[in-house]
Amino acid sequence: MKTFTSILKVLIVLTSCGLWAQEGVTGIIVDNRNEPIIGATVTLKGTGGMFGKLTDSEGRFELSVPQGNYALEIRYLGFQSYNDNLEINEGSPMDLGTIVLNEGTEQLQSVEVIGRARTDYNSDYSFSATKVAIKNKELPQAVSTITKELINDRQAFQLADAVKAASSVTSTAFYNHFNIRGTTQAEEGQVINGLRTRQYYFLQPITSHIERVEVIKGPSSVTFSSVDPGGTINMVTKKPLKEKRNEVSATVGSFGTLRATMDFTGPLNESETLLYRFNAAVQQARSFRDVVQNNAFLITPSITYIPNETTALNVEMIYSNGVGNLDRGQPIFGAINGEFDLNSTPISLNVGASSDFFESEELLIMSNFTKQISDNIGFNASYMKQTWEEDLVEHRTVNAPAVDINGDPITTLAAMRYVERKQFWITDNFNAFFNFDFIGDKVTNKLLVGYDGSWWERTKGGGQNGARRYLRNDGSVSRFDPAEADQFQTIEIDGVIAPRPNVPHYDLNDPQNAIRDIGNYVISEFEIPANLTTSNGIYVQNQFKMGKFSALVNLRYEWYEDKFDYESPNEESFKNEAFIPRVGLTYEATDNVSVYGTYIEGFQPQSNTVTLSPATENFFWAGSPAEFDPLESDLIEFGAKGEFFGGKLAMNMAIYEINQRNLLLQDPMDEDLLVTRGAQRSRGLEWDLSGYLLPNLQLNASYAYINATIEEDDDPALVGERVGGAPEHSANFWGRYDFMNGPLKNVGVGLGMEYRGDRFSWYYDRLLLPAYTVFDAAVYYRPSGSNIQIALKLNNLFDETYWTGALSTFRLFPGAPRNVLLTTTYKF
Repeated sequence: MKTFTSILKVLIVLTSCGLWAQEGVTGIIVDNRNEPIIGATVTLKGTGGMFGKLTDSEGRFELSVPQGNYALEIRYLGFQSYNDNLEINEGSPMDLGTIVLNEGTEQLQSVEVIGRARTDYNSDYSFSATKVAIKNKELPQAVSTITKELINDRQAFQLADAVKAASSVTSTAFYNHFNIRGTTQAEEGQVINGLRTRQYYFLQPITSHIERVEVIKGPSSVTFSSVDPGGTINMVTKKPLKEKRNEVSATVGSFGTLRATMDFTGPLNESETLLYRFNAAVQQARSFRDVVQNNAFLITPSITYIPNETTALNVEMIYSNGVGNLDRGQPIFGAINGEFDLNSTPISLNVGASSDFFESEELLIMSNFTKQISDNIGFNASYMKQTWEEDLVEHRTVNAPAVDINGDPITTLAAMRYVERKQFWITDNFNAFFNFDFIGDKVTNKLLVGYDGSWWERTKGGGQNGARRYLRNDGSVSRFDPAEADQFQTIEIDGVIAPRPNVPHYDLNDPQNAIRDIGNYVISEFEIPANLTTSNGIYVQNQFKMGKFSALVNLRYEWYEDKFDYESPNEESFKNEAFIPRVGLTYEATDNVSVYGTYIEGFQPQSNTVTLSPATENFFWAGSPAEFDPLESDLIEFGAKGEFFGGKLAMNMAIYEINQRNLLLQDPMDEDLLVTRGAQRSRGLEWDLSGYLLPNLQLNASYAYINATIEEDDDPALVGERVGGAPEHSANFWGRYDFMNGPLKNVGVGLGMEYRGDRFSWYYDRLLLPAYTVFDAAVYYRPSGSNIQIALKLNNLFDETYWTGALSTFRLFPGAPRNVLLTTTYKF
């Protein structure tokens, strides 16, 4: 709270400083086609200090500065800088008129070490999909991008709030867990700057350090090794800029939300060879859910050193500390005549105790070195070190009701379990490649050859203690068997005799969340075995271009080893290997539109697929998953990409089919064994649009149709049925309109809509969740000549009751009721 108060004081001081400015300097920045340049950096340095501003949606800028002599500099990536000397006199505002920036020779950096210059909803390139920079319209694969500008306008402070803007992405829970193109995520880590991490994201981290979020559709094992078949979410962090940009913000809102952020960047020396960026954020927030909170602290400094035009080094750190509760969802009453009533309990209902907690601490150090050896040869190396630690205490349901002495369910009571867990993980990630550019008069080849490896270690000393099931007469615990009812202790519940639970049942008619006495629990102790997984890959990639045609061809050889019970006498080793190809073809149909087709294969060792499924999570502590054949997948995709209005509006469309084989599930005859589920197939169509439709109207919209079905299963009744967690139809919209004239000048309005069709729970019960449509609205105010913006956001405008996802009837994940956020931002 002290940090929050300090940032508010800084905000007030800086705001006061801005109001002492004296004379106005205005102008309009355009390109050679007289199109306004949005987000160009305008800087004045002189006797009165240094002042900066970004051009708005019409290319306009307005600075207020004291009188004096100044050096004017205007910059934008891909254009030559504009420089001039100005003399500002008292009482004489200066209008510079229209300034034309000429296209420059500055090329898109091959590896991202300097931050993104654009300041709109569009990002026209990706660095992660192919390891080097590629224009999205040249990439034969669908990528949905959510930029920091869209994140800020929607006040999407958590990853789930941001990625819902992407087509074919549906949140399944309160955590960072998503269904992408009909496939529910199995990997528990995230990809950050193209490097794989490992951690539980039960507490969603705040997004203030994120430049953009990329959803790379389909299996991307050729690039990232073991990843989910539906798609990969890559979070790109903010990098240092050559221009000085500083920003502080403070947010208050419903459910006791307090949040403050800062983002400072710029050069550290006059030659601009040493750049920095410093992001920090603090959050205190409760929830509409009972006894749930999410407090977070984030600090992310980074340094970029560019001693010359051929060498660059970037080093950054991410420290994230979260303290809150692991919210397992809302339980509901059992079925009546085969029907479940989702409103039988309030959406705020949580079975946890006020003494429960979840702490998660993460530290990442990332570095990237790039060297242009010659005009045609370059080298790049990246390394990431991550440590992650958790401390968990929770009460949760066992996804089943209590039972009476005959084994019949008592639908008003949820059977409970108690868990306490501590563990420490270490992840190392290394990637290095050489790139060779062969440029001819008619043919261009961009060849890349490299190696990457990741090493994940679950260290010794971790443990998970727990209490569950029913008490026997001898004081031991076990599953209840009605045939042995006389061997169990009993209790009476409303006149019904039932076996005595080890952890008291949760009464849905009389919910209580007080501190619980665990002294009477019979707790089992379990030492989590140490584990080491190593994944290595060598790869070759060639981007071939001739005329309007271009091809992207990849081949990767991957070898994987899982050492279970690592460095013990009982150590076991399991190995997988695979060749992974990608072939894509792109044709530039017009100057604005390209069409493409692609084929990609995916590879996932089963040790990486069992963590997040409640049916297989216990096998994360066992060596058995790696004994099975890896999960294999393939993608066939055709699509079109277009850029309009000078690149200010982008539109993408794709149709696809994804097939998966060798899915693992618990054996229905023996829960201590695993079996392969067989196969799933996803077919679909998706469409994304983002950018400026008018100079003062910016849009982001998406639509997806997904037909995801179970193709093979041990249960014949499920074959041909829809896969859980995936709506057939979904859509998302956000628009911001800024009034440029009249009484509402300096005011902007935003309107958002999210639609999700009906979908089944993604594991137990085949519970069908209803479709929903939720609207959001926002108002923005930015005074003339000021760098302050005040934003008021109203989420769930019409107070719709809805559920984003469900695991079972005991774990539903409702959306938040109507709530409000107020954010004040100051840029200087």
